[in-house]
Amino acid sequence: MTPRVHSVRNPDAMYSGRMVAQVGAEVRMRLRHGETLLLALGIPVILLVFFSTVDVLPTDVAADDPVDFLAPGILALAVMSTAMVSLGIATGFERQYLVLKRLGTTPLGRPALLAAKTAAVLVVEVVQVVVLVVVARLLGWSPDGRPLVAAAALLLGTVAFAGLGLLMAGTLKAEVTLAAANGLYLVLLLLGGMVVPLAELPAPLRAVARVLPAAALSDAMHGALSAAGTVPGRAWAVLAAWAVLAPLAAARTFKWE
Repeated sequence: MTPRVHSVRNPDAMYSGRMVAQVGAEVRMRLRHGETLLLALGIPVILLVFFSTVDVLPTDVAADDPVDFLAPGILALAVMSTAMVSLGIATGFERQYLVLKRLGTTPLGRPALLAAKTAAVLVVEVVQVVVLVVVARLLGWSPDGRPLVAAAALLLGTVAFAGLGLLMAGTLKAEVTLAAANGLYLVLLLLGGMVVPLAELPAPLRAVARVLPAAALSDAMHGALSAAGTVPGRAWAVLAAWAVLAPLAAARTFKWE
């Protein structure tokens, strides 16, 4: 009698398949909703086009091509909108409706679920960067500097803002997370040097802005994409600190239901 041969599935391949499927589901969920698309692409594109074509920026910025100042900051804004606001709000409502609790008990597991959410954020950010760079180039932007340094800054910023988003989503009610994330988004937009140069802020506000992740990421993007290609050490230090502290705080306080 010929012995029966049982096929053994590769557990690593099964795990990878589940991860890819979850990442795809996360990306589709984010791009399917109008409010997510508005945050991810609509607002950044509108701000980039409006302030590049309307003479409202300070004289020293308007004297040069405004898009040269705006494009690096708007790229930073796009990361903030996706990694903090979209991720935080979506995760907050998933937590409230017990979606996270159910997903956490599936074969995918909780660590892989968080990894899939992070990967989905990065996929959306790649789309944002491509669209914004194309729009900026059409407006006359000619980036200099070192793109790899800019990519490293965006990655650090993603970790920092995702930590803030998950910190809110894991500790606050969904409706409070919605309000807090949008409110923080507006504050960081105004204090981040993305549309209004930090030099134009009053000295006390400027001092506060310098220790916030939005201004640090904006400074890093401006430095990395300038002709000199030099990022201030302070910007790296602030970004790195937020990229460590925010996820740690989120991990310590996150509640799955």
